[in-house]
Amino acid sequence: MTRTHDFHALAFAENFALRELSQAYSEARRSAREVRYSIGNGEVFLYPFGAIVFHDVPPEIRESEISRLRTTLPKLTAQVTQEEFMVREAEAERLGISEGVLTVDRMTAERSGIVALTVAQSAAMEYYERIVDQMFARTGVLVTRLERKGTVSMRTRPLHRFIGEAIAMRSEVFTVLSLLDKPEETWEDHALDRIYADLRAEFDLGDRYTALELKLRSIQESLELVLGVARERRLVMLEVAILLLIAFEIVLPALKLR
Repeated sequence: MTRTHDFHALAFAENFALRELSQAYSEARRSAREVRYSIGNGEVFLYPFGAIVFHDVPPEIRESEISRLRTTLPKLTAQVTQEEFMVREAEAERLGISEGVLTVDRMTAERSGIVALTVAQSAAMEYYERIVDQMFARTGVLVTRLERKGTVSMRTRPLHRFIGEAIAMRSEVFTVLSLLDKPEETWEDHALDRIYADLRAEFDLGDRYTALELKLRSIQESLELVLGVARERRLVMLEVAILLLIAFEIVLPALKLR
């Protein structure tokens, strides 16, 4: 007998407080990693990095649960990223991924949890990739101006804010995506470990994380360079102003003597 399982993930800009969610979802089970509850023949997973995953939940019920989440967390933004994944359950076939579909001999609660977690991580990764790409583009505009004109604006406050934004984003990415660490249950279950490894490879999580880290480092270094040029320009202007004042003080007495 063959059965398919659908996983649908959404990642929001805001992080979730699991304790707050567990109070609002009294039927849910809370662990250090997630809030999880059954609905009909499916399941819903909520993760602290701002992702919700539906396992075998029909679209109309998904919309209802998203509305419930927005009621619980009214400050949620409208912008989300989405990820979908299919698992095929077939007793007679080998475990593995082919053509973007994971095949398992049986779907257990532990396995559905691993799949949901990985799909949620991929959706969250996509959100951060979009934000970092936007920051990378903004940085490119500043660097291009420096390349063409050899100078930058003397206004350093916007640069300070941008650098602070980049540092905060880098810290958030590293903190949130540290959840990409291997789940403890995979250490004791060879099949679960294989599923997790295959899913990480399928979603290319390791390389995407490395690319994010390199882009954030490049953004920070570029902004520090632009800020250094802006500060140097301000210092030059200050020195010129001081020299003009000194010259004025020297010339003024001479003019009075005349």
